[in-house]
Amino acid sequence: MKRIWKHEPTLEQLNRRGKGSMVEHLGITFTALGPDYLSASMPVDHRTKQPAGLLHGGASVVLAETVGSVAGSLCVDLHRHFCVGLEVNANHLRAIRAGLVVGTAKPLHLGQRTQVWQIDIVDEDGWQITSSRLTLAILDWGINAPAPEDRLAWLTQ
Repeated sequence: MKRIWKHEPTLEQLNRRGKGSMVEHLGITFTALGPDYLSASMPVDHRTKQPAGLLHGGASVVLAETVGSVAGSLCVDLHRHFCVGLEVNANHLRAIRAGLVVGTAKPLHLGQRTQVWQIDIVDEDGWQITSSRLTLAILDWGINAPAPEDRLAWLTQ
């Protein structure tokens, strides 16, 4: 399988980057970086459940957008470009009340100006919980861009 990444930080670096954000609050942890996929897990607990006790669909979307956006950023030259979300959708296929879910992002399209990612979220037994698709725009750094050395800092902090 051909590697798609322009940058390959360690999982520790990716997980450290989420500190102090929604990623940390929801307990999202990057777990695997393969040749053409990125995976992250999220607990199904008091932080991610709806009042009825099921995994909240919004939490699934946060997991999908997190893993897809980070994957997208790893596929562009961060000295010249950055990614932003254009659209995210999710089909919630199965309910879950406890445990851990894992979202895995794989590219459907890696263009010069857009990317489309498929993010499948499964439970610990491999049952698909959510199917999500994320479309990213690839933008050029503008006049208010961080200094060139700071554009890659989020990968190594």
